[in-house]
Amino acid sequence: MRVLHFYKTSFPDTMGGVEQVINQIARGAVRLGVQTDVLSLTPDRVARTVEIDGYLAHRARLHMQIASTGFSASVFFQFSQLAKKADVIHYHFPWPFMDLVHFATRVNMPTLVTYHSDIIRQKQLLKLYRPLKQKFLASMDRVVATSPNYLATSDVLAGLSSKVTVIPIGLDKSTYPQPTEDRFQFWRDKLGSKFFLFVGLLRYYKGLHILMEAAQGTDYPIVIVGSGPIEQELKTQAAQLSLRNIHFLGQCSDEDKVALLTLCYAVVFPSHLRSEAFGVSLLEGAMYGRPMISSEIGTGTTFINIADQTGLVVAPSDPVALRQAMRYLWENPERAAEMGRRAEERYWKHFTADKMVRSYVDLYSELAG
Repeated sequence: MRVLHFYKTSFPDTMGGVEQVINQIARGAVRLGVQTDVLSLTPDRVARTVEIDGYLAHRARLHMQIASTGFSASVFFQFSQLAKKADVIHYHFPWPFMDLVHFATRVNMPTLVTYHSDIIRQKQLLKLYRPLKQKFLASMDRVVATSPNYLATSDVLAGLSSKVTVIPIGLDKSTYPQPTEDRFQFWRDKLGSKFFLFVGLLRYYKGLHILMEAAQGTDYPIVIVGSGPIEQELKTQAAQLSLRNIHFLGQCSDEDKVALLTLCYAVVFPSHLRSEAFGVSLLEGAMYGRPMISSEIGTGTTFINIADQTGLVVAPSDPVALRQAMRYLWENPERAAEMGRRAEERYWKHFTADKMVRSYVDLYSELAG
């Protein structure tokens, strides 16, 4: 069996949440005997194909980008050629240009789409896109939601309930590097032995401006790992609020990220909009046994973090509630440690890559007949 994944970006060009999911599915499916291709767009002048852990990552040249949607003239032919070899095509939503490619190339084989997120920000463009979106989703043989929470709160998924399957995102801990003792000691020396940690791309929906407000009047060290379009804006806000307990580390290596996840006291994840459909870096916190703080936004974040069991869940866009949650964990280390243990137990029960991949491979087999 051969499966083709199609999304606007992929590893090794970028490693956001969706890209991590595609990489985990692809490498896991290969181990189960499924030939796998991943097609995405790249800003590189030379769009070459590379082999990654047994699967092929094909890239078409990105020609322009409008409202976070990449466009490529060459990808139509490349997609068509790869699709002819596939038994199943696995799309990843949202990416409006993908819908155009799907219909323009007249795909006539089993298809499924993982519905990663509603479209939240581009409301005016959504009005124009809605007819195409509805036609695309209706044409799919199966739609996958990444959590029961998102299925229950998405108006779009509600209209597709007869063809929706829930497959939670999973991670393979064995693929994460083991830091050296030198790296652990480096971060202990730099940050101390007790700090809150955020990991992720610095985007508008991550709620980090709320975290800045919540940090006022506290001295808890707060470490922010990642870069993104609002990085300078956040640094300016931290300076204006005279916050001396915020540490912006920028992009870190995987080894350093694991060291920080292992050493941190708790993971704070203040995303306040439904654009945060799951929270892969929140799940990484659970995987490393850290208590979590997140917001109730009706998405997978609250499927990962169960209130008062694996961490604390607060109202979105509420810096006071976020500050109180941080204070509670900080002042109750035994309770925080117990939440961390439960978080890791929940990871092993529900969120391993093996569990996710086997569910997808079963679905591929069902669709391919």
